[in-house]
Amino acid sequence: MIKTQVVELRPNKIMQRELERLCNYRRYCWNLALATWQDMYEAWTLDKDNNPSPNEHRVWDVLVNNKADWQFALSARCLQLAVKDLANAWKNFFDKTQPDWGKPHFKSKKAPRQGFKTDRAKIINGKLRLDKPRGIKSWFDIPAYEALKMEEVKIASIFRERGHYYAALSYEEEAGLKAKTGKKTAIDVNVGHFNYTEGKINVLPAKLQKLYKRIKHYQRVLSKKRRVNGKSASQSNNYLQVRTKLQRDYRKAANIQNDLLQKFTTEHVNNYDQIVIEDLNVKQMMMTHVASKGMQRSLFGKFRQVLTYKCEWYGKELILADKTYPSTQRCANCGYVKTGADKITLQGNKKHGTKHNEYICYECGYSNDRDDNAVLNLLALTK
Repeated sequence: MIKTQVVELRPNKIMQRELERLCNYRRYCWNLALATWQDMYEAWTLDKDNNPSPNEHRVWDVLVNNKADWQFALSARCLQLAVKDLANAWKNFFDKTQPDWGKPHFKSKKAPRQGFKTDRAKIINGKLRLDKPRGIKSWFDIPAYEALKMEEVKIASIFRERGHYYAALSYEEEAGLKAKTGKKTAIDVNVGHFNYTEGKINVLPAKLQKLYKRIKHYQRVLSKKRRVNGKSASQSNNYLQVRTKLQRDYRKAANIQNDLLQKFTTEHVNNYDQIVIEDLNVKQMMMTHVASKGMQRSLFGKFRQVLTYKCEWYGKELILADKTYPSTQRCANCGYVKTGADKITLQGNKKHGTKHNEYICYECGYSNDRDDNAVLNLLALTK
């Protein structure tokens, strides 16, 4: 199975300069490849008989045949992998089920994250070794702040964020199946918390709420500076300081939630053989603008993604409830499904005067917390 380890690198000034050049070169290759792809597609739509449709190999041939002299000093793999990733992006564009579905767009040099990829990286004495560019006399292996788990690297993605350099190193490892426990569980995802058979977990704890308040403050400060000073605002030292603080807090929030999701999913994969979750259309739910910010911060999509690959790694079964399965409206005791005016909404039920977190069955009189009732309904889908 393929795993990925993300580590922070400790490059010296010479390596930082060269890594920055490669980050800029990757962005240049992507933008040039995207422009070439769009030109080829436009020509193909106008005259399909005399113009071939764009694909990875045709775009790559055009870029290689028109290389400038300065490009030969930089890694050729950077160009080839940029074109390959662009081809995959166009392929995903025609598959709306992809979690990152969307039309490929041009990369900006103002983006907070810049990076490049290579498939020629090596691990030498616990350090990361990259290809030496032409014309560079001093070239060093890059140490990391933590020990590297692999001996061979398949793909190395190097990126710069907030002045720090990181490496996402993918490597192959033999699958280690977890011991069978004979237990099963169900997880009902909600804004701010996930309910499961043993209780619930808060995915937006107090420390995260505090961080998001600070993020909101920094965003307002930056917005005011841009509104008052226009384009020149981003050139001031005060603006850069506030933006650095904003990026730092975003990174903290991402780290807290990633740690929480990793621990929660690992615990369930270790303790249960069958796990049931809902097959939610998260993007469509967020388009309604009802609690869309809370959905985004609750990481519904990432939770499913992490749980899916961990179940595949360790031989556990993940069951997806159909999108139309009425887990919230169905009675876990008698199976009665509420319809029409009897349904539970975010405002509760006006007809019967119940709250949004209450489930009361109008057939058998069964009562329970709405989320706990949904968990029991999902659990009924297990074998």
